[in-house]
Amino acid sequence: MTQDAAVTTAQDSAPKGAASAPPALDDDERAALDADIALLQQGSRTWASLTVAQRVTLLHALRVSVAAVTEDWANTAADSKGLRPGHPLRGEEWLSGPYSVLGAIDAYADTLTRLAAGQSALEGVGIGRAPGGRTKIDAFPLTGIDRFLLSGFTGEVWLEPGITPKTARSAAGLAQLTPAASGGVGLVLGAGNITSIPVLDVVYELLAHNRVALLKVNPTQDALVPVFERALAPLIEPGFLRIVRGGPAVGAYLTGHRDLVHVHITGSAATFDTIVWGQGPAARRRRRENRPQLKKPITAELGGVSPIIVVPGEWTDADLTFQAEHVATMRLQNGGHNCIAGQVVIISSDWPQAEQFRAALRRAYAGAPERPIWYPGSPSRMRQAGEDYPDALVLADRLLVEIESGEDAAALQTTEYFAPVLGVVEAPGIGQTFLDAAVAHANDELQGTLGANVIIDPATQRSLGAGFERAIAELRYGSIAINAWTAVGFITPTLTWGAFPGNTIDDVGSGIGVVHNALLLDHVERSVVRGPFRPFPRSLPVLNGGGRMTILPTPPWFVTARTGAKVSEGLTRFRADGGILSLIRTLIQALRA
Repeated sequence: MTQDAAVTTAQDSAPKGAASAPPALDDDERAALDADIALLQQGSRTWASLTVAQRVTLLHALRVSVAAVTEDWANTAADSKGLRPGHPLRGEEWLSGPYSVLGAIDAYADTLTRLAAGQSALEGVGIGRAPGGRTKIDAFPLTGIDRFLLSGFTGEVWLEPGITPKTARSAAGLAQLTPAASGGVGLVLGAGNITSIPVLDVVYELLAHNRVALLKVNPTQDALVPVFERALAPLIEPGFLRIVRGGPAVGAYLTGHRDLVHVHITGSAATFDTIVWGQGPAARRRRRENRPQLKKPITAELGGVSPIIVVPGEWTDADLTFQAEHVATMRLQNGGHNCIAGQVVIISSDWPQAEQFRAALRRAYAGAPERPIWYPGSPSRMRQAGEDYPDALVLADRLLVEIESGEDAAALQTTEYFAPVLGVVEAPGIGQTFLDAAVAHANDELQGTLGANVIIDPATQRSLGAGFERAIAELRYGSIAINAWTAVGFITPTLTWGAFPGNTIDDVGSGIGVVHNALLLDHVERSVVRGPFRPFPRSLPVLNGGGRMTILPTPPWFVTARTGAKVSEGLTRFRADGGILSLIRTLIQALRA
């Protein structure tokens, strides 16, 4: 999600182009945009003429061009966010930028290779059952290197109830099952916070929908445009992609353009509503009359207030410290400017170790490296949080809101601050009683359905038996992470990313539709990531009480990882270029985290 509104209203009627372009957009600018769209229309016909095997070749070329710009990409992104050279958090821009895109290209190429060979997109992929009779796709890991580097992490895609394994197999592939059917030209309104998002959205439009794209970058990412143009040259040159800059006037013109058949946005619900309904009294009238100003389909990823459910158990001091750092990372990565940042920690009021955990969380939250609050509008939302909760702890450049008994948590639970603001609330009970209460609280009290996080030790999870999986099934979120952060699901291309199904343009919540989804699955309900409760070496079976084994000590995405920047860069370079010696050096750095 991005919070600034990059699109203003378009009027109800229009000749070619936007209905009534804002005065700030002059004739030359409109003509240039029209020319880009005309080239894309020609490109859509070229795309429809390509076989699936030819698209695999194109993806390989795209991989080469992205790999060539990884350093420029990561450094430009870090500089644009005010992370000086040598800052310990610059590694975030390697993982959330080129690493994520390279992994996605590889995964899409694997899927299309299977399709080109006449196989199902799910050939060799495990299919099982999830609670409620759902079909479950064992979507991660699918490669040996992922099994090694992310040992202990697995990912599943749960399909909607009633979808059988046979239906799942036959539908997997989406538009690549009918490659000659053109999806026309779509508009992608790019995110402003994470640099991989616009690129991943463009590639998904191409592969899931056979739709070429006009990408309008968010103004916060203008510095990345030259990098994107080099990285995406294999898509730009044949007319499958055009990239444009601009503010609200450009966005309004494009959303109303009659030759753009679809809109996809990563942004805020307010921006979505402006695109669909307009603003002011006219928007209210259109809502009453069910007459949206947008006359074309739209999909969206819009964020929300994400819960972190901490299930009580008997934890060691090391467990308390590690999981407190885990929670701090969920809020503070990228300065808190993430649609999937954890915002509300739900703990048990009956947990004997609750105060120990609170103390560990305060230390971890305060001790993470400081960084600029760089995203437009975030300082004002920080001030608003301070006004909502004047007794909040001010820890360096961040706020910690610990809701006391009887205190109103509504603002914390319904405002996506998109800034370093973390809250703690309580629910009663232990064991299944607590978990059920926490799930109900997350479902009923928190805004949005994009992602939820659950932290539980192995012994407690075993004691809950099937009740744990039933509780996970009750969580109405599009991405769920168990002993992991949902951002792991974001960077795992074979999982899906998007809100829980059921939202509409009238009540959009966290959005409509999914992206990433490199297995090109249909009828998706959610993705579930599972990770290790304890890091290496405490994840060793003799020390872990039956929990998941991992080779990772402190994961490189933790804001407290001392070598996170070097490890993130090293993993990205390995993803781009291979090289076992460089990987060994990176793993040695990881052991020092």
